Amino acid sequence: MPKADFVARFGGIYEDSPWVAERVAADRPFPGRKHVVDRMRAVVESAADSAKLALIRAHPDLAGKLARAGALSAESTREQAGLGLDRLSDGEYEKFSDLNTRYRERFGFPFIICVRLTDRAGILEAFGRRLENDRGEELVEALGQIHQIARLRLEDLVAE
Repeated sequence: MPKADFVARFGGIYEDSPWVAERVAADRPFPGRKHVVDRMRAVVESAADSAKLALIRAHPDLAGKLARAGALSAESTREQAGLGLDRLSDGEYEKFSDLNTRYRERFGFPFIICVRLTDRAGILEAFGRRLENDRGEELVEALGQIHQIARLRLEDLVAE
């Protein structure tokens, strides 16, 4: 697959961060899906702290204003809709909005969780627990969640 096609196909694996696919493209061909996942993870982990923070900040709030306005990436829309986060009652929306605001104020970036590996109760529990973390712990946790999201997105695109 030519580099441009590779980046076009896999540039959305990491939310609004095609630079990950661009850096990995030079390593083509890959012997299997796990190798792509591992290489992308390594590229992110070896990136400058500013690039990691930009990657984290590229993610939308859960059940936030962008979701209500239909302005999420196709991947995020599908993932949040899978838990019904696009169909919250006004009260549920306000609860998520409050938690998102508190989290952003505390850490300076959005709360990120792999919604495909949890449920609404799990998300709310994680919000409460993670609001107690320090910023360094949350940076590590956010990147770990992003890697889980990326792995699942890649699995959706590539059969083993």
